[in-house]
Amino acid sequence: MLQPYACHPDASRGRRHAEAPAPTRDAFQRDRDRIVHSTAFRRLVYKTQVFLNHEGDLFRTRLTHSLEVAQLGRSMARALGLNEDLVEAIALAHDLGHTPFGHAGQDALDDCLRRADPQSSGFEHNLQSLRVVDALEERYPSFDGLNLGFETREGILKHCSRAQAERLVAKEPGGVGQRFIERTQPSLEAQLCNLADEIAYNAHDIDDGVRSGLLDLEQLEAVPLFESFRREACAEHPRLAGRRVLYESIRRMLSQQVYDVIETTRQALSRERPGDVDAVRAAPPLVGFGAAMARDGAQLKQFLGKHLYRHPQVVATTDRAQAVMRSLFDAYRADPAQRAAPAAGECRALRATADYIAGMTDRFALREYERLTGRRAFD
Repeated sequence: MLQPYACHPDASRGRRHAEAPAPTRDAFQRDRDRIVHSTAFRRLVYKTQVFLNHEGDLFRTRLTHSLEVAQLGRSMARALGLNEDLVEAIALAHDLGHTPFGHAGQDALDDCLRRADPQSSGFEHNLQSLRVVDALEERYPSFDGLNLGFETREGILKHCSRAQAERLVAKEPGGVGQRFIERTQPSLEAQLCNLADEIAYNAHDIDDGVRSGLLDLEQLEAVPLFESFRREACAEHPRLAGRRVLYESIRRMLSQQVYDVIETTRQALSRERPGDVDAVRAAPPLVGFGAAMARDGAQLKQFLGKHLYRHPQVVATTDRAQAVMRSLFDAYRADPAQRAAPAAGECRALRATADYIAGMTDRFALREYERLTGRRAFD
């Protein structure tokens, strides 16, 4: 049922370490299963999306976010004739490299590395996700990492600077860093996951923002993308009230964004007519929103940035979380015996420290902070 321009498992560019095929699963199904059984995947349940884990049981975590991305991605992949298993694998793995405390933790760890070594490439969660599946998972006797297929690894690495790409290509000629040098595109499945990620976090950040009390429905009247569906829902259900207004509005917004991506992508595919995956990679980006939806989505992002992500309460929590990250980094750098087995050499020791901290859950990082400093970061 796959379209010619979809990724076919039998035509995969393969794994870095040769393995015999599985008797009951294709290459992408096998990748998905390895991701689900990985240690890094389990840790996502206690890693921040926007609100810290201790702030409430019902806020999204990196795990629930990844599951929502996978669900949206599979729905769109099915409609477009793309490989659902590959989309699911990419979606479930795309945040494996995220630090505790979300983007606040990432920014703090990046600053720590650059401060300790001005020549450092710093820290970026997409690269770290690739590093997790390529090297840090320790499950197999013959190789480090999960030994995922090229197409899954390509989708995990959404962003990469030219300098980082050159470092990757030096270690793996023609590998997943090559497209950032050649300025070509990834597979349609990878492109689709990028959009599913955006659709998921915009919707669930509205939900979590209202649940937290930092946003309310009156504020959301200023967001055309949300407000149009709220009005539509209330017109069809005049007695609708409470949280059901929010849920129904978000449901309709999600559905319309999904339909928009499917239709816009179909039009682009009809226009470009790629005959195979290689033609997809040589073409312009083919998965996307239509112009009106892209505009409305940008307005929603601006609203969330101003009223949620930079809300004084979120900023205050972010500042304290970043202080925890810096304290942990400094403590482990001063005494490597406090963390996992230290690596030889200063450069490798810095990266090993970053790997150790990035792999922590929120609650483990807070326990370590209290153990090392004798202070509690949050009451």
